[in-house]
Amino acid sequence: MPLITMTTDFGMSDGYVGIMKGVILSIAPDATIVDITHDIQPHAISQAAFVIAAAAPYFPSGTVHLVVVDPGVGSERRAIAVQIKRTYFVAPDNGVLTLILQPLSGNPPPAKIIHLRRRKYWLPQVSNTFHGRDVFAPVAAHLATGTPITKLGKSIDDPVLLDLPRAQQNLDGSIEGHILYVDRFGNLVTNIPASWLKAEVPWRIEVAGRVIDKLSSTYADVQRGQLLALVGSSGMLELSVREGSAALMLGVGENVPVKARPVSQD
Repeated sequence: MPLITMTTDFGMSDGYVGIMKGVILSIAPDATIVDITHDIQPHAISQAAFVIAAAAPYFPSGTVHLVVVDPGVGSERRAIAVQIKRTYFVAPDNGVLTLILQPLSGNPPPAKIIHLRRRKYWLPQVSNTFHGRDVFAPVAAHLATGTPITKLGKSIDDPVLLDLPRAQQNLDGSIEGHILYVDRFGNLVTNIPASWLKAEVPWRIEVAGRVIDKLSSTYADVQRGQLLALVGSSGMLELSVREGSAALMLGVGENVPVKARPVSQD
């Protein structure tokens, strides 16, 4: 059964998401459509890049991931489809697939990238403001029903990639990173992989002038309202407040520096 996920910044108060689903089901009536989220902040490409990279590994082989956060709609920006093994992504070529093509941990996976140019796989009329409906939704549906990705356009090797900060391991054992994503609870997800935080080493975390003197295992390790650091479900170091918001407590957001130091060096 065809499986298509959707990640957009469209929200649910307008009809945009429903319209895209109507297009998909007109082409692939047996498709199952899964909403990852439609609450990406408007035009927040880097936020969508994190969300789809965190979600995609939990879907079965053959899934088509449709990602539409597209402030450049109607411009010269390309529309692309990507195949990695037997998983597919359809999106504007604006960096929203950066963390799919260049994971924070591990090497870039072999990927087939197609510039979508075959209009026969689009809707007959294409507006300048709603390529989610007219281009991306029909292409995703055609992929889900078995159309080979190579039929959709021309192969390219220069996708747009966001210049996201990368964590760095220093000679003294410390790690320098940045806040990559803020979730709705105010948890601050960093770009420091859990694999860099060796369990046998006690760590001290520094952010926004505050020091967290250890890594916790769960939120329950601290009192309500207390700041903590732990490895989150994304496999990255996170800064949180139990039953509160780290973003509000610290007054910080994306790109703010975070440092992890092994306590033994102090």
